[in-house]
Amino acid sequence: MPSSPDEHPPRSVGGLTATDGLTTGGSEEGSAIVEFIFLAVLLMVPVIYLILTVGQVQGGAYAAVGAADQAAKVFVLHKDLPSAQQSAEQAVRLAVQDMGFDPDAATLSISCDPGCSTAGAIVRARVQLRVELPVVGAVPGVNLTAATVDSSAMQKVGRFK
Repeated sequence: MPSSPDEHPPRSVGGLTATDGLTTGGSEEGSAIVEFIFLAVLLMVPVIYLILTVGQVQGGAYAAVGAADQAAKVFVLHKDLPSAQQSAEQAVRLAVQDMGFDPDAATLSISCDPGCSTAGAIVRARVQLRVELPVVGAVPGVNLTAATVDSSAMQKVGRFK
């Protein structure tokens, strides 16, 4: 029995007393917040980087589709092959650069059925684009590729030029 009315024995619930599990030495106030912030940053940085990378690859795919389409359209407008090839390459450079990618990372290949300048011929433009990893590509001397995307487009050479 307690000797005074102010002294009460610790209450027991399920075999545990009210003082079990409490630390009496040193204060740990605020440590849960620090741990939460540390773990949140540690887990969120890779997730955010993954989202940036997927967005970069998706943007590269859009750039490749637009570049191939424009290259094929521009190629069929010219009568001579050298100027057609040069105009198609310029169209690829502009389309890729408009989407924020390095024009030197894109390659263009043109193929034609039966001849490139004959009426009714099918011109196929294929563009490949190397997509760099975000942030890492800004470091000089580092060239890491996230993916290589490609697209092709076909246009028919018109009867009248």
